[in-house]
Amino acid sequence: MSSSESKRLEAVGRFMVLNDAVSKDLNDIVNLTAQICETPIAMVTIIDEDMQWFKATMGVDIYCNTREASFCRFTIEQDELLIIPDASVDERFKDHPFVVGGPQIRFYAGANLTTRDGQHAGTLCILDVKPKHLTESQQNALRVLAKQAINLMELSWSLQTLDEKHQEAVESKRETEASQLQLRAIFDSSKDLFVLLGKHLNILAFNKAADQYYIKTIGTGLFIDKFLSDYLEPHILKKMVRYYSAALAGHSVRGELHVRRGTPREAWLDVSFIPVKNGNDVFGVAVNASDITARKRHEEQINLQNEALQRIAILQSHEIRRPVASLMGMIELIKLEQDNPYDDYVYFKMIETTVNELDDKICNIVLESETTLNRSVN
Repeated sequence: MSSSESKRLEAVGRFMVLNDAVSKDLNDIVNLTAQICETPIAMVTIIDEDMQWFKATMGVDIYCNTREASFCRFTIEQDELLIIPDASVDERFKDHPFVVGGPQIRFYAGANLTTRDGQHAGTLCILDVKPKHLTESQQNALRVLAKQAINLMELSWSLQTLDEKHQEAVESKRETEASQLQLRAIFDSSKDLFVLLGKHLNILAFNKAADQYYIKTIGTGLFIDKFLSDYLEPHILKKMVRYYSAALAGHSVRGELHVRRGTPREAWLDVSFIPVKNGNDVFGVAVNASDITARKRHEEQINLQNEALQRIAILQSHEIRRPVASLMGMIELIKLEQDNPYDDYVYFKMIETTVNELDDKICNIVLESETTLNRSVN
């Protein structure tokens, strides 16, 4: 199949289905054509790869025909009118079944239905069972009416296409709005703070949690196109700008911010700065903040408890062992001061052994306490 025929068939495809209003108008055109040209038969046809389809007819009751058996297949191969005064003597048609047998067609004339892009989609044709000639005015009328027929068909196709595009747009809009509603519901249901910033710290979008946070902390909510810098403390702004600049350069950054220090609204925020891209270009930064105040306070409490345990361990190590250490020192002094430090060696030895055992037990207790402390810290 040639590329030109492929384009022609593409044009034909536009007119395979016509609405009732256009079909009525085309029937009016074929009736007028038959009347002007004084023929009993007139038709509007389109021709695809294998078939000829009749979209409006007068004088015949037929829906389709093969392309091979069509008179009009010769018309679409040229640009001008095709007029056959007597088909019985024309080499192309003299053996045609419709010429040799019923209805014994003799006269044929066809004008192309030429689309705006120059494709011959079909014809407006007239037929008679007797030889005939058309006057100049009849030929002009056939051309004009063919042009009106294809204009109606193209208008119908354009309106149908426009309506389909409109319906697609309506459906697409409905789906988009539904998706946006779902996303917004998810967006606003999050407890995390989310703000989308432009290239100048200008606010492009925010969720409900972020808006409510600033209403509670500074008494005013967020507004589109205002600058986030207007809502931040000076020491937070410096750190924020550093993270924000890194994100604008294409790097995802995460950090912790200690905000509203010394106020009832004091809090710790775990903040992520993520570059938002359109293709390869960064057009903004998505800022997502989670409140980690409870975790931070819990960590502080654990640190205080660990410090207390360490102090207890020191006390255990020094204070508890002190009496035993004193006893052990006294025994050593007795040994140094006297040649025979005790009259009853057995009792003195029992005291010494008992003191040493007590020291060992205290050392073990202190060691176990230190081990427990180290586990709690780690």
